[in-house]
Amino acid sequence: MATARRTRGKKSPKKPAKSRSTSGKEAIRAIDEYVRHKNAKLESVANAVRLLVRKTLPRSREAVNAWGIPTFNFNGPLCYMMLGKHHLTFGFTRGTSLADDAGLLEGTGKNLRHVKLKEIEQLRDANLRQLLLEAAALNEGTPLTDSMRVKKNG
Repeated sequence: MATARRTRGKKSPKKPAKSRSTSGKEAIRAIDEYVRHKNAKLESVANAVRLLVRKTLPRSREAVNAWGIPTFNFNGPLCYMMLGKHHLTFGFTRGTSLADDAGLLEGTGKNLRHVKLKEIEQLRDANLRQLLLEAAALNEGTPLTDSMRVKKNG
């Protein structure tokens, strides 16, 4: 009878979680469920973010990336939203490339920057709409792949 070998101090490899990106109606349903599951108290803020993106960029599409995070695509990933206990994080995949004259963006990563939203009133800031338009212009000039890398021509 064969027995499994055990190595001290080493954990057995875990199977990767099944995750896949979704778009279209499936993504819309998945985002609705994500919001209800993560923090129903911020549902009105999340819906307002979705409406802001839809009104500002009518050709954008809602999606859920491979990590289960709601995203908005416009020639590739444009921005994302994540719900926490006390705020919604509205992030931009190319945040470091945005001018952000109003100083709304936070973060220290290589590319990503975000705005923390707690109330619908924060979405009335015209500078937030300007960030969306600027991010869309970047994606039109040089689109990104789903893995947030610049698409190569050819």
